[in-house]
Amino acid sequence: MTYQTPTAPASFGGTVHGLLASVGGFFRALGRAIEVNSTAQKRLDTVRRLQGKTDVELAAIGVKREDIVHHVFKDLYYI
Repeated sequence: MTYQTPTAPASFGGTVHGLLASVGGFFRALGRAIEVNSTAQKRLDTVRRLQGKTDVELAAIGVKREDIVHHVFKDLYYI
């Protein structure tokens, strides 16, 4: 008498699910990279805009010229 243990091959649904998860992970990472780049670009634009102001205009908003970068990035870095 012999014993046989049936083994099922990997299901097609599991393979597709893994593939979709990988593709989804790629697009989530891509979206996050675009979001981070967009936020950084907005901050750099703000720095450039403030650097273009006169000292009188900066004083009106309470920012010294040497503190522009700190003012724009103060929520990210504590200096």
